[in-house]
Amino acid sequence: MNTTTQLPPLPDRLSIDPRSPFYNADVFQHEIGITINGKERTDVEEYCISEGWISVQAGKTRDRKGNPMMIKVKGVVTAFYR
Repeated sequence: MNTTTQLPPLPDRLSIDPRSPFYNADVFQHEIGITINGKERTDVEEYCISEGWISVQAGKTRDRKGNPMMIKVKGVVTAFYR
């Protein structure tokens, strides 16, 4: 029995925040890896491959609504399934 699972294609832009319009629950059923400028990052909150940036938390700082403050890191972004 050869059972192969079809992985959904990785979108150009993806966010882990369920409130975001770029959130995709089907993709998060599998483990995803993100590299920027050849280095793998594990703390990525959102990415965009075509614009070349990732969004990560800026330490433990929070905005006035209690959400973490985010910073953008620019470079060559690659997303892949592990």
